[in-house]
Amino acid sequence: MTSRKSVLVLGGSSDIGRAAARAFAKAGYDVGLAGRDVAALEPDAADLRTRYSVEVGVYRFDVLDTAAFDGFVGSLPALPDVVISIVGLLGAQESAQSDLAHATTIMRSNYEGPSLILGLFAEKFLGRGSGTLVGVSSVAGDRGRASNYVYGSAKAGFSAFLSGLRARASRGGVHVVTVKPGFVRTKMTEGMKLIGPLTVEAPVVGDAILRAVETKTDVIYVSGKWRLVMLIIKTLPEAVFKKLKF
Repeated sequence: MTSRKSVLVLGGSSDIGRAAARAFAKAGYDVGLAGRDVAALEPDAADLRTRYSVEVGVYRFDVLDTAAFDGFVGSLPALPDVVISIVGLLGAQESAQSDLAHATTIMRSNYEGPSLILGLFAEKFLGRGSGTLVGVSSVAGDRGRASNYVYGSAKAGFSAFLSGLRARASRGGVHVVTVKPGFVRTKMTEGMKLIGPLTVEAPVVGDAILRAVETKTDVIYVSGKWRLVMLIIKTLPEAVFKKLKF
């Protein structure tokens, strides 16, 4: 490793993961890309090396294989300065309502796995006395909605985990960032009816994550409009909220 700062992107083959990797590489960070399919990460790794003259490593990581987390962290050539968890699964709410296996996968992909791996890195960072952890959560976790409460509840749990971890880790020199992107045009949202004024492109999210890390921001809504929207939604009386069809 070089003397440059380094970032590890968990979920490096996702659209937001690729955008974050590019933003950090452009800023001079060495990059680690982690995902289930290492071969799929190689083209992006090669592009980052050529485009930004930084070191880029690729690593196999499966967020559902929690038994392998210790080995994964131990196998890294060096402890990164920043770890970003972008892994997640939107899933299908209608299927999850009756298919317990699908619901379990959604919950584990969005809460259990990301929380456990960031918690493990937190212990390493606290031992070192420095580092930044970033969790990409969702506005869906701000209040459960009929249309996606399985996914939303997992993201709510993840946001709560990050909040508690931030309070604890801040006492030991470690910063924790919660990112709430809102609607993003990605492969995951392809086919969904997105609201134009509330939708951003993946590179906007990548740049926002970099800014949050460098300015030590705690919680960010990538689009400021979402902060207002969710404030209104969270303050609606339950009797009114449960009648809304969204």
